[in-house]
Amino acid sequence: MTKIEKIVLSYSGGLDTSIILKWLQETYRCEVVTFTADLGQGEELEPARAKAEMAGVKDIRIVDLREEFVSDFVFPMLRANALYEGQYLLGSSIARPLIAKHLVDIAREVGADAVAHGATGKGNDQLRFELAVNALDPSIKVIAPWRQWNIRSRMQLLEYAEKHRIPVPSDKRGEAPFSIDANLLHTSTEGKSLENPAEVAPDHVYQRTVDPVDAPDAPEIITIGFERGDPVSVNGKAMTPAALLTELNGLGGRHGVGRLDLVENRFIGMKSRGIYETPGGTILLAAHRGIESMTLDRAAAHLKDEIMPRYAELIYNGFWFAPEREMLQALIDHSQAFVSGEVTLRLYKGSASVISRASPCSLYSADLVTFEESAIAFDHHDAEGFIRLNGLRLRSWAARNGK
Repeated sequence: MTKIEKIVLSYSGGLDTSIILKWLQETYRCEVVTFTADLGQGEELEPARAKAEMAGVKDIRIVDLREEFVSDFVFPMLRANALYEGQYLLGSSIARPLIAKHLVDIAREVGADAVAHGATGKGNDQLRFELAVNALDPSIKVIAPWRQWNIRSRMQLLEYAEKHRIPVPSDKRGEAPFSIDANLLHTSTEGKSLENPAEVAPDHVYQRTVDPVDAPDAPEIITIGFERGDPVSVNGKAMTPAALLTELNGLGGRHGVGRLDLVENRFIGMKSRGIYETPGGTILLAAHRGIESMTLDRAAAHLKDEIMPRYAELIYNGFWFAPEREMLQALIDHSQAFVSGEVTLRLYKGSASVISRASPCSLYSADLVTFEESAIAFDHHDAEGFIRLNGLRLRSWAARNGK
């Protein structure tokens, strides 16, 4: 085994990473620094500090990354209207490169030669962590205990915890719990009964949204302001990125907005089923497309829609720091120069519907589209030549085919 002098561990304080912490200390006989990222997961993070102290960790990092997460990762992705496989708003995918970035920064600061994560060998997160580290600092080694140790079952995991006196919460001793990931953008739930796609997800799986059936019977009208493609206000009140997303999560959750039951294709090569809740992100996607419909040129808008699946796939597969993602981001950001204005939406029974939009940079002209007399001269005869030229190839094709 390669000699490792110091490791920075991505540490949640949960059972898995607590066991990983002890395993790293025993296996590599070196100092382990813990890093816990506050991404708005809604959990108290100080218990993670206490658990790390109990394990003998001297350097414990708990960092509030909520504003950086939304402004530097979620909002750039939102400018692209990114959806993986046409549905998934990439809530887990977009968080991992930020965690990896800080793992690398801390490793450089403390002189660590390795970082470690708790992702398994079956999932996507191992790729997202490790490809990011490869791009940011290839000299740093990555340790993935789930691919190295001989623990192969949940029972063995619990036995290891008992042997090393790692506290096991009572709810972790019975049947394996759902696998849950949460941050300010979303929650995702996998495992247990959800592993059967034919089985309806139980109600208690949902954490951030009410059942649309039980949502208020009266719709709620909200207005979101945009500047250069980024949301900046809700109902006329300017907010920081994290505060804005938090506000929309509350509004959307109350009306059952943003639920998704998805069978997706993992990069590793298997299908998986997950339950996602992204209330604020769902509202912002609808609003952003609403303001773009007013401000983007047709060809520019269509080009964005063409590259979006490729952009979303890069994020899903872990290539946030890859040159091709950065190239696409430059194109996307350039398109947002005039994407400013306000969009009004109706939240009702699980839906977020655009009902009006206005922009000082609008390309929309009422004088051009009106059915009434217009102040702008438009010669209807011009359409005849336009149609004849566009139909030329079709007439040639039909003639050849004997039509």
